[in-house]
Amino acid sequence: MHFGYPYCHGGDIADPEFGEQRPCSDFVRPAQNLGPHVAPLGLTIYSGEDFPDEYNGKALIAEHGSWNRSKKIGYRITMVDLNNGEGTSYEPFIDGWLNEEEQTVWGRPVDVIELENGSLMISDDYSGTIYKVSYNEEG
Repeated sequence: MHFGYPYCHGGDIADPEFGEQRPCSDFVRPAQNLGPHVAPLGLTIYSGEDFPDEYNGKALIAEHGSWNRSKKIGYRITMVDLNNGEGTSYEPFIDGWLNEEEQTVWGRPVDVIELENGSLMISDDYSGTIYKVSYNEEG
């Protein structure tokens, strides 16, 4: 599939230099647009049994985070509900690596993988940490 680069970005934004050469309608639109510069480095589609059934089939995205914006964004794991290849919801799954008020960062998620038992592992190249995430009904 061709998603448009360098002619089109995000499904409907023509590139200022190359956009006149081919219209955005020539390309496959993304299933879910993300914020600018969130740097989605890792993704998994959850299929395990550790989390409740409503998590199955959802995309978990490691948003490494922006580094060159005046107001940082990303620095989290987001969850996208997919329906027939289209994103129908986009929300934080785990956040807190960015203090938005102070614009300070203490972690940058790189990847999220599912283990055989259905728990998740998240790598963080800012702090050199690997987090294990499992479901706890008690919160």
